[in-house]
Amino acid sequence: MASLFDKRLVFVTGKGGVGKTTVSAALGLAAARAGKRTIVCEVAHQERMSQAFRREGVGYSETELAPKLFAISIDPQRSMEEYLRTQVKPAPLYSVLFDNRFFQYFAAATPGMRELVTIGKIWELAQLERRNPKSTPYDLVIVDSPSTGHGLGILRTPATFRDAARVGPIRRQADRIDEFITDQKVTGVVTVALPEEMPVNETLDFQKELRREMGMKVDAVVVNALYPERFTDGEADQIERAADSNGSPGVRAALRVALFEHHRARTQHAELARLSEKLRRPPIVLPFLFEPELDLSSFESLSEELEQAL
Repeated sequence: MASLFDKRLVFVTGKGGVGKTTVSAALGLAAARAGKRTIVCEVAHQERMSQAFRREGVGYSETELAPKLFAISIDPQRSMEEYLRTQVKPAPLYSVLFDNRFFQYFAAATPGMRELVTIGKIWELAQLERRNPKSTPYDLVIVDSPSTGHGLGILRTPATFRDAARVGPIRRQADRIDEFITDQKVTGVVTVALPEEMPVNETLDFQKELRREMGMKVDAVVVNALYPERFTDGEADQIERAADSNGSPGVRAALRVALFEHHRARTQHAELARLSEKLRRPPIVLPFLFEPELDLSSFESLSEELEQAL
């Protein structure tokens, strides 16, 4: 996984609710501490990471959250405006085109257009020469991608538009983006899963689809929110007998909670073992944090766990 920090672009994907934002933030902090000027891109108007750091969204602006760590929430509409400004000359023609409501309807109705301008903005952030010469380049761009199926879709978008637009600027731009994101010398893919049956299955399926459809491999698999195994089976049996025989409702309830966590941990560790066997290598594991809400210190703790796995 250490080679991830030598790439320029890393997509973090996985099933919805597995903690992609958490892993993206932890990766960003670890990369920044390693001396990489890093930006984490949230898509589809997500602001979860930036709100955890600042208690407010950063919007469509490259905002520094911590030393060498930046964030941006990519708005497809703003991305399209930015792209058209660089493509449509002279400037008055841009205003005529973009203010035209028929063009707006066309752009909104074109399948995949939002994904194309989103991936185009991500690609631009990863370039050593930015569109705006005054913009400082980044060493690493981390993308908090949509859920697994949509995550693969956004990776396929440039090739889809390249094949549809046989000639012209869209074809050339889509071709350049597709070449960049499918070049695994510069682009990496991290999948995130919970240690549960469905997320593990989806992670394994995504790995196969990514290889079959795009000729790419997953660089790292992160298993998030693993419960600790606190008791042996013998100790769990003793706890169960104590819960059955104890006369205090409060004590019985506490013992039942301990048993529930034990059984959950055992199930999770079984799924972790199954995933390791299917992958033929152990995934990177992050512990479950018993916190009501993750904050900067939580992300720092998880980033240190990632650093130990590097």
